[in-house]
Amino acid sequence: MRIKSSSNMQLLIYRLVYPILWIISKLPWTLFYGFSTAVYILVYRIIGYRKKVVTENLTLVFPEKSDKEIQLIRKQFYKHMCDMFLEMIKSMSISNEELSKRFKISNIEELKALEAKNKSIVLLLGHYASYEWAIVTQLLISTPSIGIYKQVKNKHFDRLVKRIRARYNTKLVTNHHAMKEISLNEKNGNIHVYGMVSDQSPRLKKALYWTDFMGIKVPAFLGGEVLAKRFDLAVSYLHVEKKKRGHYEAKFITITENAGECDDYFVVKKYLSLLEEQIKKEPQYYLWTHKRWKHRNSTPPKGATID
Repeated sequence: MRIKSSSNMQLLIYRLVYPILWIISKLPWTLFYGFSTAVYILVYRIIGYRKKVVTENLTLVFPEKSDKEIQLIRKQFYKHMCDMFLEMIKSMSISNEELSKRFKISNIEELKALEAKNKSIVLLLGHYASYEWAIVTQLLISTPSIGIYKQVKNKHFDRLVKRIRARYNTKLVTNHHAMKEISLNEKNGNIHVYGMVSDQSPRLKKALYWTDFMGIKVPAFLGGEVLAKRFDLAVSYLHVEKKKRGHYEAKFITITENAGECDDYFVVKKYLSLLEEQIKKEPQYYLWTHKRWKHRNSTPPKGATID
């Protein structure tokens, strides 16, 4: 009875919220970003959503910055976060042409060169700028894409996320099923681009590799490297810059063409260094609401590698 009640509640919430999301997605751009500004005022100035976490993270990784500088970055971050969240909603109805104008890729030939080697590619992204609109990549390449993601608790919204990705011929696979899916594809010779955001903090019991990220020793998520090395895949990093409100430019940076030949942790270290370089340059576009450094004072599990 409790399971059925929970399912009904999920459906009710979905039916109430979905029409609102659709209306937001159809707003003209001027009204759309005006609405985003209103959301920013609500989230930042009135609710103060995770403001303490954001301030602690910024103070931790930028000890050289003054309180005034931290406050400015924080304010700019919240404005960007609200834009980005609503841009995710805009994906429900934005046309391919409009998305391609707003998320430009400057060197698609870099990814196509890896495609030509007839092997699958692990595409690593960070929680930086616009990682959601990176789905435009599928419009420019012939290799089918699979996004590795964390399943949404509400099954109806989870299906919505999958439908949005399906518009761009991108399939979603949960992180729990990624290894099985990739193993089967590689066994059958099915070539894919596997996209994953890889800067999250792993569970402490699975924190088997610790390294510096933004000057703080923390565990690194190894999923992308493990998959790439096990099947000797190519690995690329998507470097995304925000040029102005609602406009992004991205480029692919090849980390390795043959992960199986790389030393252990080479891929994850290179990925983190590329992301760190971007954060230091324009920190306001990183997702500071995540508790990325929560394990910094924890004891690494037995057998963990400390770099």
